[in-house]
Amino acid sequence: MKWGSAYGAKDVNILYAMVARNLSGEFQLTCFTDDAAGIRNEVNCQPLPSLGCEIPADVPGKWPKVALWSRHLCGLEGTALFIDLDSIIVDHIDCYFEHGGQNDVITARNWLNKFKKSGQTSVFRFPIGGHSYMLENLQADPATVSRKFQYEQNYVTHNIRGGIKFWPEGWTQHFRVHCMGAWPQRYLRPPVLPPGAKIITFPGLPGPADAMHGRWTEKSEVLTPRQHLDTVWQRFISGKPWRKHLSRYVQKAEWLGEHWRE
Repeated sequence: MKWGSAYGAKDVNILYAMVARNLSGEFQLTCFTDDAAGIRNEVNCQPLPSLGCEIPADVPGKWPKVALWSRHLCGLEGTALFIDLDSIIVDHIDCYFEHGGQNDVITARNWLNKFKKSGQTSVFRFPIGGHSYMLENLQADPATVSRKFQYEQNYVTHNIRGGIKFWPEGWTQHFRVHCMGAWPQRYLRPPVLPPGAKIITFPGLPGPADAMHGRWTEKSEVLTPRQHLDTVWQRFISGKPWRKHLSRYVQKAEWLGEHWRE
């Protein structure tokens, strides 16, 4: 799904190329978007499916994704694998279609809340039209439901009948958690590609393009570890917030460019 200005046609085109390199046989990549300009012809572009209700402005999360649970999804049928546009495919993904039962809803694990066993919907598989009550229940009381769960992935975790299932350990990895590691490691080595990983997800910052160049955001400077620690010290002695800034450092991950490309 692509709406607004956060992602562009380039992101869709790169995702198509990564799928083509890592999936056997024929496939169809569908992009639901409000702007199809520049997207390669091989991609099946469709209008954004309607959520059919209003989510309060003070509720966080990507609630438009709940529209994917519609009983009729632009005429699509069968089993779908949803992949966020800021994900990087680093190995073959046939197994994502072969794992589990046909009617299972399988998600990545939310590694930031691992002990709560919650789902992370950067990469999830679902039977199209098989859980339409998810959209219908939200439409019945959008304010109460969205405020209760805050994030769309929490809603999915706790409301799929029969419960969600997780991808096998190691398939779907979180860039900050598994590639960058805890904050001391970020100063000692560049991000690593975990053995056995197939898709790397990028919830929050940094995104693939910035991590590839060794910066936290597009506007961040590319600094050595010593230079970044100096900026942390300057924030500390000047009384500015510094703890979060300490962890917001990434060295150049050159291996990302091998995969995140057309």
